[in-house]
Amino acid sequence: MDLVRHLECFVAVAEESHFGRAAARLGMAQPPLSQRIQRLEKELGVRLFERTSRQVVITDAGTLLLTEARELLARAEALRTAARRIRDGESGLLRAALPPDISGETVAALLAGFRSRHAGLELQLHELSTAQQLAGFAAHELDVGLIHHPCDVTGLELGPVLRRDLGVLLPRDAPQAGPDAVPLAALTGFDLVLFPRSDAPAVYDDLLTACARGGYTPSAVRHGRGASFVRGLVLSSGAVALCPRDTRLVTPGDRDLVWRPLSGAPPARRHSTAWPKGRGDAAVDAFTDAATHALRTTADAYSEAPARPLHLRPASEYWL
Repeated sequence: MDLVRHLECFVAVAEESHFGRAAARLGMAQPPLSQRIQRLEKELGVRLFERTSRQVVITDAGTLLLTEARELLARAEALRTAARRIRDGESGLLRAALPPDISGETVAALLAGFRSRHAGLELQLHELSTAQQLAGFAAHELDVGLIHHPCDVTGLELGPVLRRDLGVLLPRDAPQAGPDAVPLAALTGFDLVLFPRSDAPAVYDDLLTACARGGYTPSAVRHGRGASFVRGLVLSSGAVALCPRDTRLVTPGDRDLVWRPLSGAPPARRHSTAWPKGRGDAAVDAFTDAATHALRTTADAYSEAPARPLHLRPASEYWL
């Protein structure tokens, strides 16, 4: 059943209170109109009109459903309008996402770069973890996103993968807070502050593996997202955090915390844009270009990551 067309018939009859006038308004004969109303009543399981030889009166049930029908018709028309504008190249909607740890400067640069490439397109930007983005792709609720690697990329296409080495955030009065790079093994005895594992399970596991490989197994892992909360954990609980050089966790002239590079082969943060296979278009390309450029220009240490497998395990294993 063509629900939209049947609802148009319902609204017309309700507003005209006459099948003949409603049929003329819709540009159709009266018998097919009556048949459509009968089919709609059967589909909905309620009687919409009381009919006599002289008049048509909407029922209480019909009155209650009339507002909903008008709203659905308005949404259908809005959808047609949006589709027509997209077809004609005038505008559209791109549903995109960024992870929570992206800096404000990078977000601003990305938005400016995207608008310069696609001024007529509406960008609906969300703050979502990698796990949430993967779920959004699977549910067809997201068109493109910026994800952390490693993760399950089955069914996705990727933009350039950018790598950025991580350093360590620690109390300024810690013995390891001298001017030199810090070996991972020197962090033994400190707890480690990480984002919750559910945000990006494979990234979380990869960081702990890199720490162990470097000789550092934290005595405990504490979880935090917000800058103030993470600062508090590092300052008060004998913990350190792994973060890039321009982390928001350290303020200019900070008297409490200090950031130091890690020596040897430090853990790294790796990002790329991602989108469902076969669904890339000019808008996705524009977002990828803007995101890649923003990361490279607002963060001083991003570089092209060496080629390596990015597909590790099925997503179902990560989301346990």
